Amino acid sequence: MADALREVSETLYSAASGAGCDTPVLVAVSKLQPATAIAELAAAGQRDFGENYVQEALRKRQELAVTGLARPLTWHLIGHLQGNKAKEAAAAFDWVQSVDRASIAAALGRHRPAALPPLNVLLQVNVDDETSKNGCHPDEVGALAAAVVAEPRLRLRGLMIIPAPWPDLEARRPAFRTAKQIFDDLRVAYPTVDTLSMGMSDDYLLAVGEGATMVRIGSALFGARGPRAS
Repeated sequence: MADALREVSETLYSAASGAGCDTPVLVAVSKLQPATAIAELAAAGQRDFGENYVQEALRKRQELAVTGLARPLTWHLIGHLQGNKAKEAAAAFDWVQSVDRASIAAALGRHRPAALPPLNVLLQVNVDDETSKNGCHPDEVGALAAAVVAEPRLRLRGLMIIPAPWPDLEARRPAFRTAKQIFDDLRVAYPTVDTLSMGMSDDYLLAVGEGATMVRIGSALFGARGPRAS
């Protein structure tokens, strides 16, 4: 796993250098992986981890609390967030990348503990308008951004997208370019916006070339996923 992390990190650095940009933040997508795998990757130097399910993440954090990791990890919720999980998510995560409606922003802001820094928020945008995928429509980004900024316990950081899974990677490029344009427009309006989360194991090199500042990598680091952790 340490070898996989080194290989992905080196490839990411080379891609960013070729594109003339800073190396994106690497989020290791640890959903469905055991806490032992997270500990192993953390021991190799990985700090940011992405989870899809609130309860699964909470269980893993409890398990990792007794492993004696030398440095704290940064936790990202990258899966769809239901309203009844917002209170737990607001307290457990450092980032929520999947805010797609104002009601979720309000719930997260209401429940973010005062003892913690403001919760970093990304707006999930459904750039390909897929009916099976979560995310706000591109035309709704402005209103949703305003709803996040209105919450003192939240910090608007940018956008997250998942393009349609076209087998031909080139077919995904328009979605990345659309996201970059929306991101650039949002940056003009809000100075805290600095993060464009896009690109996964099979298309992150393409995403980096189109302006990603954060990528979410799972199988290239952990290998094939096993059954969902309880």
